[in-house]
Amino acid sequence: MAHLDRAHRAPDPSSTRARQDDDAAPEPIDGTNPDDSVPQVPEPQRKSRAGRNLPAAIGVGAGLGGLVVVSLFVWKWLFLGLVIAAVMVGVWEMVRAVSVRKAQPPLVPLLIGAPLMVSLAWFGGAERLPLGLLATLLLLFVWRFADGVANYSRDVTAGALIAVYVPFLGSFAALLAYPAQDGSVRVLVTILAVVLSDTGGYATGVFLGKHPMAPSVSPAKSWEGFAGSVFWTGAGSALALPLLLDDAVWWHGAIFGVAVSIASVLGDLGESLIKRDLGVKDMSNLLPGHGGLMDRLDSVLLALPTAYAVLAFLVPWSPS
Repeated sequence: MAHLDRAHRAPDPSSTRARQDDDAAPEPIDGTNPDDSVPQVPEPQRKSRAGRNLPAAIGVGAGLGGLVVVSLFVWKWLFLGLVIAAVMVGVWEMVRAVSVRKAQPPLVPLLIGAPLMVSLAWFGGAERLPLGLLATLLLLFVWRFADGVANYSRDVTAGALIAVYVPFLGSFAALLAYPAQDGSVRVLVTILAVVLSDTGGYATGVFLGKHPMAPSVSPAKSWEGFAGSVFWTGAGSALALPLLLDDAVWWHGAIFGVAVSIASVLGDLGESLIKRDLGVKDMSNLLPGHGGLMDRLDSVLLALPTAYAVLAFLVPWSPS
């Protein structure tokens, strides 16, 4: 905190006189600055203790969250478009990231398969989604033939991982939203649970975190932060589900919140593990304060199928 140190330091008389002399003296005719010889140290960018540019992160997160909520309750077809766009951007970021380790999964079949999986989940339900994944994998295997035998196994394995990790898991957002009559609410409570997990774990970890959870994967995560994630998500969901979903009671919400929180933390750690293995800090720089879109979807992707399964068991829906 160099600026605070300067603010509490007594002024140096010699420096005061020098500044007065500089104010009185005319500028040199050659246009040089007398202070050019003094190195100027830029002020460091303000970041939170967790390493984020917190104002930017909050602004971007609020904007994205608001867009999702509007799409869910104002024009549901926009939500379908947002899910498709999100998984396609996520696929692009993942292909770009794995190329650091010289794997070259073909991008085109993945960009074709991503909207296919989401659309099959939206229009056909859970029984159609595996068909989209199968078609994507087959297209991926055949497409890669054109580049020859060299590194074929490496490239298709990376591509298969991306196909499952991003569009397949992301398609559960479509399964949650449609065709259930209360699908928008189911997506909303899932997003709320992920936000509670992220925010509760962040705040608890900042103030109470002492014991690292996985220092080799994510040094900022602590067991205290994980406990805060589970507690706040369970408590918040125990209040939210009975208010927002018919036939839900408080213990449904508590179980739902705990399950989603655990999945959210594991998803975050999973993406951190991938980034550590690839040697990249962020998947991209698309979102100020967050990094790439995948750096925001990491917690959501594993939470979506978890939420779908828990709600299907505890609070079954009635198709419209």
